[in-house]
Amino acid sequence: MTTEELIKRIKETAYLEGNFVLRSGKRSKYYLDKYLFETCPDILKALGKEFAKYITDDVTLIAGAELGGVALAAATAMETGKNWIIIRNTKKGYGTGKLVEGVLKPGDVVLLVEDIATTGGQVLEAAKVITEAGATVKKIVCVVDREQGAEENVTKAGYKFESILTKHDLGIKDQD
Repeated sequence: MTTEELIKRIKETAYLEGNFVLRSGKRSKYYLDKYLFETCPDILKALGKEFAKYITDDVTLIAGAELGGVALAAATAMETGKNWIIIRNTKKGYGTGKLVEGVLKPGDVVLLVEDIATTGGQVLEAAKVITEAGATVKKIVCVVDREQGAEENVTKAGYKFESILTKHDLGIKDQD
């Protein structure tokens, strides 16, 4: 799938207009419903290929935050053959009670994938879990940067940030 085709598929599948409250608490006149595009095999496969472009020789692991990053990390792992982990939002109160599902070891170098980045709050929480485990976050890459502070916040926290697409790539004008 070309970049132009990916843009078209994501926009026609997941772009909604209305009055929405985002995870950041900000209000928006548009919403990109990540679950609408992450549940389409053709888009998910294309995103796995896009994220794979950010894998360097030193990356040992792929991570995705619960819930939106899970399918993206899995698609990237299938494309690259690298193992992947899930970072939970909170520890589960049963079973093993882990915050990280899969194997994260000190010294791992992690590509952290994200769906939609507004302020970067959730992905920064996931990055903190990874670094506290003794691993290194090589880079944080999101599908779409809403261009509302995520890049600045992630960079300020000491991580490298990139996006596959931005809201401008999708033809979304400033309307928040």
